[in-house]
This record gives sequence, C-alpha cells and structure tokens, in this order.
Amino acid sequence: MTTGTNARHTMTDKQFGELRKIIYTRSGIHFPDGKKYVLESRLGHRLAELELEDFDQYIAFLTMGPYQTDEFQEMFNRITINETSFFRNEPQLEIFEKEALPRIIEARRSTTKRIRIWSAACSTGEEPYTLAILLHRSLGVRLMDWHVEILGTDISEKALTTAAEARYTDYAMRTTPALVRQRYFTQDGPYWNLQPSIRSMVNFELHNLKDRLAAKRHGHWDIIFCRNVMIYFDDTMKQQVLRMFADQLADNGYLFIGHSETIRASDAPFEPLPIPQGFCYQKARLGRAAA
Repeated sequence: MTTGTNARHTMTDKQFGELRKIIYTRSGIHFPDGKKYVLESRLGHRLAELELEDFDQYIAFLTMGPYQTDEFQEMFNRITINETSFFRNEPQLEIFEKEALPRIIEARRSTTKRIRIWSAACSTGEEPYTLAILLHRSLGVRLMDWHVEILGTDISEKALTTAAEARYTDYAMRTTPALVRQRYFTQDGPYWNLQPSIRSMVNFELHNLKDRLAAKRHGHWDIIFCRNVMIYFDDTMKQQVLRMFADQLADNGYLFIGHSETIRASDAPFEPLPIPQGFCYQKARLGRAAA
C-alpha cells in the first residue's frame, strides 16, 4: 500500500469519470476531459492521509462510508480555489455603488426602506463585507432608517467559518483602499479585523447553487452577486443557476457576474447595463418567467 504525504496516486480514466460525476451531481462543477490531472494532483495527498490504496477506495469512501458528507466538504475544499479579496474589481464595484444601489434606494425610499443583497458563492466573505462597507458609505447616518439584509452563501463550510470570523491577512486586503483600511479595520499583528458594525450587517449560510428550493425560501433579492463561479459550470448547470437568479431577483433587480463570464446565450430575462466593464445585468420587468 502506498502511504505518506509524498505518495503518488494515479487516476484511471474510469476513476476520473466516476469522480467527476459525483462532483457534478453534488455541486454542479464540471471537470472536462482534459482536467483529470487537476483531480489527481489535488486529491492524491488526501488518499495518503486516509491510507487508501487507490481512487477506487476513495470513491467508495466518498459515496458509501459513514463520513461521506464530511469527506465531500474536505474534497471540495481541495479541488476548488477560493481566490478573492476585498474590493476586487473596483470598476464593477463602482457601478454597484454609483448606479445600481442608488436606483434601489430610490425605488425603496417611499415604500419598504428595505435592501436585500445576496452574495452567492461568497467564499471567505470578502465580497459581502465589501458590499456592506459600500452600503454603509452610501447611506451614512441614514443607514439606521433602513432594513438591510446581506447574505453570503457558499458550499464550503471551511470558507464560511473564515468568513464569520472576519479576520483577514494582508493578502485578502491587497486590493483594499488605504482609507477603507483605516476606517473599517483594526490591525492585529499580521491580521486585519473587520469593524463589528460592518460584520453584523452580513449573515452567512451554507448553500449549494443546485438547490433551488433553498434559494426560494429566502424570497426576492434586490441585488445578486455571483462572480467567477459559473466558469466552472457546464451550459446546463449555468442555465439552471441563471434561471434561479431570475426567479429570486425582484423586478428590475441587478445581477453582477465575473469578468470572464457571460449570459448571452441564456434564456433568463436579463438585460445588460450598457456600461463598459460592468458585467452587470438587470432583470427585465416584463421578461419571461423562468422555467
């Protein structure tokens, strides 16, 4: 049996096919034919840790063992890359702060005075906290008169644990403006702790984007962020997610996606904002209902 942290486990095409099917069924993430080496390299050390001889044993452990739910979380943490930071993609955030948010505020000012924002696949929390800071900056003292809900969701329990702690390294802060650091964070050695007033604006919840019923329970959102996630989905999964977002967005609500993503081929009722580098879409009021 091959053990030890330096063990090299090879994956057959059959094992790759079974494993990527499990991953797709559980998460919607698609590993194309040319990505076998990714799973092989990222999970090889895990087999050594579990003292398993090959990927057949690992697949059995993942699907039939008493710890299959926990192991899926462990596997997911290893096969995904949580690449994020505060204030990532500044031009897009400026559109959120200067275009989308003011329109939502104006639309809700004389009615509910309620703003609801969903950060889907939020990883370790930098994105929803960034949105909270921008909202705090936009409303100022008027924030007390508004009911604000910001929800960050992710499929990774490990990422959400980090998010809830709101304690970050310099790497997570690398795109954060100096004035924001001074106003909303306190430095503690190598870490940056988020101000409690901003931290309390965001709630976190475990959520799989394949679960439309769970999303439906939260009702409608004014703004949804889902950036750099759909690049891991095949066309079928992407369509399902976009239709879910359309269902959960209020009329004329806004969807922000990643700069490497597009929804042009989708039948979901979204119209792009004519703003360069915006990657922002508005739900059409009279658009077709999602399937």
